[in-house]
Amino acid sequence: MGNNTKLAEVISVRPNKIVVQVTNLEDFKIPNESLKVGSYIRITNNDDAILIAIIENFSIGFDNKSERVYLIEALPLGVLEDGKFLRGGDTIAIPPRHVEPAKIDDIKAIYQSIDEGKCLKFCSLSTNKEVKIPVDGNKFFNKHIAILGSTGSGKSHTLSKILQTAVSEKSGNFSLNNSHIIVFDIHSEYKSAFPDAQFLDINTLKLPYWLLNSDELEEILLDTGERDNYNQSSIFRKIVTLNKIKHNPSIHNVFYDTPIKFDLEEVVNAIYNLKNETRNAKNPESMMIDDSSISTETGKKFENDDEKIKFYFSKKFKFLAIKSQSINKGMYADGTLDKFYNRLSEKIHQDRLKFMFNKELKDSKFVSVLKQILGYEDHKNSNITVIDLSDVPFEVLTITVSVISRLIFDYGYFYKRHRFEKDSFEKINNDVPILMVYEEAHKYVPNSELTKYRASKIAIERIAKEGRKYGITLMLSSQRPSEISETIFSQCNNFISMRLTNPIDQNYVRKLLPDSLGGIIDILPSLHQGDALLVGDSIVLPSIVTIDRCDPEPSSSDIPYWTLWKEEWKSINFDEICKKWK
Repeated sequence: MGNNTKLAEVISVRPNKIVVQVTNLEDFKIPNESLKVGSYIRITNNDDAILIAIIENFSIGFDNKSERVYLIEALPLGVLEDGKFLRGGDTIAIPPRHVEPAKIDDIKAIYQSIDEGKCLKFCSLSTNKEVKIPVDGNKFFNKHIAILGSTGSGKSHTLSKILQTAVSEKSGNFSLNNSHIIVFDIHSEYKSAFPDAQFLDINTLKLPYWLLNSDELEEILLDTGERDNYNQSSIFRKIVTLNKIKHNPSIHNVFYDTPIKFDLEEVVNAIYNLKNETRNAKNPESMMIDDSSISTETGKKFENDDEKIKFYFSKKFKFLAIKSQSINKGMYADGTLDKFYNRLSEKIHQDRLKFMFNKELKDSKFVSVLKQILGYEDHKNSNITVIDLSDVPFEVLTITVSVISRLIFDYGYFYKRHRFEKDSFEKINNDVPILMVYEEAHKYVPNSELTKYRASKIAIERIAKEGRKYGITLMLSSQRPSEISETIFSQCNNFISMRLTNPIDQNYVRKLLPDSLGGIIDILPSLHQGDALLVGDSIVLPSIVTIDRCDPEPSSSDIPYWTLWKEEWKSINFDEICKKWK
């Protein structure tokens, strides 16, 4: 390319834009390499600095002799000087000496500014697969991550590849590194991708009801649309608090939200008795309980409501019928608690809610629950815990996510306090950081004010805003970024945006980029499967990359409809399916 000045030259410099005129595109490009949107070009002056720019678009124009030429609009990215890449470089002289496609050594030099010990590699440059694109692993994982893309764009494979890389990297000779990852798997996709993971589903997950806070308990057990909801909530709070005090006599200052054990069966007994009780007409503090040990004339007298409720915990009592002038209705005989009692009894005895309301879970140890979720089982330690939510009933899906997220955040907080008390001068006071992975995040942290999402939004937004201080970060995966809570999405610092065809979602991602890079979003609808725009604090500069194939793969591959339809008619065992369904 000896006569390069005539072959390609800069003809216009605008703010954050360079226009290059090329006489012959075939002669301009490097042999055996393609030149396309996203390719890099190098622009040099008399000094040793090389300006690197990325091609945004091509067009055809005409020179002053009315001969056809090619016009390339490129975005300046930074300057290569003495083998080091520096962001910026928006001023260049006109005309520069040389404009040509960037050499592979130039492109590699751009990404070599990250220390090898911090490099996390899971993708290559889309325009040149020889160039591996590293990200700073510390900046990638210690700040929140969002993986975005329409269905079929490759989100599940991308997520799997990143996590497989994370658990396989080691800085020594040992079998298990110190990565700790919790994946909320809403479609049962990731068991095949992580065969060595701790796998929890509706049959193995143990999440005792006494771990639920007030919002979570009431979201499951109270009907927020009923006119009696306020009364039900007030009574339920009082009964649960008193039951916690009964079962935890050694703990002082017990409140409704205190995460300690209580007996839900006893709570049900108390509500049953309250809704059926009758009282002595002459002495309203005496309840007319039909029991051999209690006088049928005077009934059983209680000094106050608290004493009465504590007595009601023991069993479901039978009460004497109402009699004019001697036995009156109880306070809640108007039916206020009837529906609440029926719903509460039905919920806690549902087979599909055993993982939360099973009687055996009442005596579960808090330590055992935490160790199971974090992969610290006695028989096997695991880097990844996959929580399969596919069989969790929809009405408790967000609650399940909320409880686990809140527990992990609180664990991080108290772990940091524990280490700080042991050594207040320690700089890194959480040596076991955790990544929370929310697959299809728009399903449980949507941009919605509906009550059913309140608990999960509060828990996950808290991680998004404060989790980094306590070694808890999150990774969101979603096909609808515009439907995710803005509070959570705005806290993400690293974005892997795959093919997005919805204009609303594209604009949502566009707002995340610096003004000078907004135009690069236009490529999102045309990205191939597995290609992505990688943006964030962890990468040297925004890049269009191809994600490496994961091995093993998640069970999310596209079904080959046409191939299968052409095969012979297949029989189906409907009996087995219906049995599983039931």
